[in-house]
Amino acid sequence: MGQSASAAAIPSRRESNRDTHRSKPKSTAAICPMEAEDESSEIVNAAYDFISDLPDECLACIFQSLGSRDRKQCSLVCLRWLRIEGQSRHRLSLDAKSDLLPFIPSLFSRFDAVTKLALKCDRRAVSIGDEALALISLRCRNLTRLKLRACRELTDAGMSSFAKNCKALKKLSCGSCTFGAKGMNAVLDNCSALEELSVKRLRGITDGAAAEPIGPGVAASSLKTICLKELYNGQCFGPLIMGAKNLRTLKLFRCSGDWDKLLQVIAERVTSMVEIHLEKLQVSDVGLAAISNCLDLEILHLVKTPECTNVGLVSVAQRCKLLRKLHIDGWKANRVGDEGLVAVAMSCPNLQELVLIGVNPTRVSLETLASNCPNLERLALCGSDTVGDVEISCIAEKCVALKKLCIKSCPVSDIGLEALASGCPNMVKVKLKKCRGVTAEGADWLRASRPALAVNLDTGETIQDPSASDGGANDNNGVELPAALAIQPVFLGIASSSSTGRSTTSFKSRLGLLTGRNFVVCALRRWSSRNNS
Repeated sequence: MGQSASAAAIPSRRESNRDTHRSKPKSTAAICPMEAEDESSEIVNAAYDFISDLPDECLACIFQSLGSRDRKQCSLVCLRWLRIEGQSRHRLSLDAKSDLLPFIPSLFSRFDAVTKLALKCDRRAVSIGDEALALISLRCRNLTRLKLRACRELTDAGMSSFAKNCKALKKLSCGSCTFGAKGMNAVLDNCSALEELSVKRLRGITDGAAAEPIGPGVAASSLKTICLKELYNGQCFGPLIMGAKNLRTLKLFRCSGDWDKLLQVIAERVTSMVEIHLEKLQVSDVGLAAISNCLDLEILHLVKTPECTNVGLVSVAQRCKLLRKLHIDGWKANRVGDEGLVAVAMSCPNLQELVLIGVNPTRVSLETLASNCPNLERLALCGSDTVGDVEISCIAEKCVALKKLCIKSCPVSDIGLEALASGCPNMVKVKLKKCRGVTAEGADWLRASRPALAVNLDTGETIQDPSASDGGANDNNGVELPAALAIQPVFLGIASSSSTGRSTTSFKSRLGLLTGRNFVVCALRRWSSRNNS
C-alpha cells in the first residue's frame, strides 16, 4: 500500500508518541475526516493500515458499490487497488474512434472481466474497424452485452469474426452502423443465447426486393425482445420475427413499408407477445385485428398511426382482455374516441395505465373507464379539446384508485382543481402543463388543501415529460474513456506505488489520490457498525 513505516517499528512508535497523538486528534483526518473516533482508535488507525488485510474479494465488492468517478480515484491509490478495480469492473464504455486500436491490448489486460461493453463514436469522426472489433472479441469472450453507436467502419466481416468469438452474447444494440444483413445473420447464427436485439438506422441493408432476409438463425428460440427503429427496409427482419417463437416484446418505430400483411403472419405464428409498440408506422385496423390474436397482450402503444381507428381498437379490446397499459397518440386525426375507449373499459378490467394524446374522450368514456377499471392508477390526457372542468370533476369523483394524473394542453381551469381537492383519495401526484385556465393561485390552493399531494404546474416555460409513467433507473456503473485517458491511470498507478517516503505522500496529497482510500475506510466502518448493532 506504499506505507513508509515497517510493521516492526509500529509498537515502539505507538508507545513513544502516545501523548503526541492524544494532543493532536487531527492526525486521523487523512484517513477518515467524516467520523469521530475515540482516542485509542485514533492512535491505532494512524499507525497501521487495516485495509491491507482486506482480501481482494472484499475490496472488489466495495468498489462495485461506488460510482464511476470514485472508482477512478480508487484506482490511483496504489498498484493493488488499480489491479482489483480493473478486474472487478464488468461494464465499460469507450470512445470508439479509430485511434483506439493500439490501446486495446493494454485496456483489456486491465479490464479483463468486462461483460457489458459500449463502443460509441462521434458521428464526425472515423470509427474503429473490423480489426479492432475482432481483437476485442478475442479479449472478451465472455461478453454478454454489446452496444455499437456510429461505428461506420465496421463491415459484415468484422461482425462475423465477433459473433464467432462471443457466442455468449445476450443483448446486441446497434445504431447508425453500416454493416448489412450478412453481419446481422452471423450474430443470429452463432449467438444462441441472444435475448434482446435493437437495431436503429442500419444503413448496410439493401433496399428493395433484392434485400437479403434476416434470420431466424439459432437465436430465434432465445429472443425475447426485438426493437427496430428508422429502417428503410425493416421488413427484411420478418423471417426473424416470425421465427422467434418465444418473443415477448416487439417494438417498431418509424420503419417504412406496409406492415399490415407482415403483422398478420407474425401474429399467427408468434402468439406469446405481451408488449407491442407501433410508432409512425404504416399500419391500419387490419394490423390491429391481427394483433388481437395475441391473447396475452398486456402493453400496447399506438403512436401516430393515423390509419388506426375505433374499429381496430375494439377488436384488440375484445380479445386482449389482459391489457394493463394503453398508450394512444391520435395525432389529432380524431379516428379514435369514445367508441374504442368504451370497448377497452368494458373488456379490460385490469387496465392500470392510460395515456391519451391528441384523443378527444368525453364524460361518457371516462365514466365507463372509471366504473369498469378499478385498478386504473395512472392517467394522462394531453392535447384533448374535450377534456375540461366537467371531465376532470368526473375523474375526481369516479377514479378512486388513481394515483397519478397528467393534464397537458387541455381546456381545464381552477374549477377543475377544486374538484381534485376532494376527489381521488389515493392520488399522490398531479402534473399540469400548458393549461391556460389554471393559475398559480389555483395550484397553490390545491397544495394547501391537500398537503400530501404533489402538484406540478408548468405554464410552458420549462420542458417536462408529459407521460404519466415513471422513468427508468440511471446506470452509474459504466466508465466512458477515450483511449488515451483509459490507459493513463495504469501509468499513474505504477508511479504512485513505486515511489516511497515523504515525496510519495506529498505527491498523492497534491493530486487528491487519498480520496478513494478515505471513502473505502469510512464505508467499511459504517458497514461494521451496522453488523455489530
